[in-house]
Amino acid sequence: MALTDTAVRNAKPDTKPYKLSDEKGLFVLVHPNGSKYFRFKYRFGGKEKTLALGVYPDVGLSDARNRRDDARKLLANGVDPSELKQQTKHAQLEAAANSFEAVALEWLAKHKHTWAESNYTKLQARLQKDVLPWLGKRPIADIKAPELLAVLRRAESRGALDTAKRIRQTCGQIFRYAVATGRAERDISPDLKDAIPPTKVKHLASITEPAKVGELLRAFDAFQGTFTVQCALRLAPMFFARPGELRKARWTEFDLDKAEWKYIATKTKTEHLVPLAPQAVAILHDLHALTGGGEYVFPGRDPNKPMSNAAVNAALRRMGYNTKTEITAHGFRAMARTMLAQELHQQTEVIEHQLAHRVPDALGTAYNRTKFLKERRAMMVVWASYLDGLKAGADIIPFRGTTAA
Repeated sequence: MALTDTAVRNAKPDTKPYKLSDEKGLFVLVHPNGSKYFRFKYRFGGKEKTLALGVYPDVGLSDARNRRDDARKLLANGVDPSELKQQTKHAQLEAAANSFEAVALEWLAKHKHTWAESNYTKLQARLQKDVLPWLGKRPIADIKAPELLAVLRRAESRGALDTAKRIRQTCGQIFRYAVATGRAERDISPDLKDAIPPTKVKHLASITEPAKVGELLRAFDAFQGTFTVQCALRLAPMFFARPGELRKARWTEFDLDKAEWKYIATKTKTEHLVPLAPQAVAILHDLHALTGGGEYVFPGRDPNKPMSNAAVNAALRRMGYNTKTEITAHGFRAMARTMLAQELHQQTEVIEHQLAHRVPDALGTAYNRTKFLKERRAMMVVWASYLDGLKAGADIIPFRGTTAA
């Protein structure tokens, strides 16, 4: 006798599971906890089997009968519905594991330790915003060049040409990882190499004219902000480290007796050594009296954290400098690179090693913290003395903008 929806709805649980039979192998299995499962009993290959059709009331009696009838059609064509269901489920799981999003997130996790935290955050945000909403659910092996191009065009349409190029580069790395792990046949990103128009290279603002550098250094001495930020300003041109490396500097990295600062360079992930000129040691000794009891050389408002990544640029603006067109925190590296070569005639290799750049040598060594160490120590002393000379080049300290207490 056929079931009714009312009979299924009113079925009460018992101490043991029991069945309510419908027609053509369909039945409801009522559990002691009150849950009700639709099942289809059939025979295939001489064996009795059961196929799960859903849970009541999410699946109603009418839907369960339709699913039963679909299963019976498969049986009539020699297909085991349970086996087909397992194959379909497996294919779905495999597709999810091989989706662009799954591969991209796996690639991010694999390489996270090789990037600075800020770079990892930018990569993750770029993928979440510009790529995954459109390509994330697609099997990575099925993605064609026009689909990736459509993603690039969205970034291009809002004028973000550099972002579009970075998206292509990042996606290329993800596709190559997919190829290496057997989930794609090829990297399609090279097909789009010329699809995005070239961007004009924008160099970070810097000052390299000796007289203007002297003016800048005198402005640092007249800075009326915090002593911590003033010290960061005075040391930035002497060290010409990356801004994040300077502001996150820890006292444990410094040996003032040996006049050395050792830390892990963010780009190369190798130990880098900055020889300290006597002028730098003197500033650090002075600053140690204020911040030496904590972890960071340049702590922020919260003494347990480094100063803000905007602190130096903000100080430059307070002194009247335009951080877009004149000088920025990163610009001290360009200042040193240019002036050490052009004004002090230092060897390019020595400068590049002190900048913690990858400089392959004849032996294939990308970077060695002790390479040219003798020359670098001498160069840093000459550089600091040269900066002192520029700073002493005028008797009047020009105030280019308003200062704040």
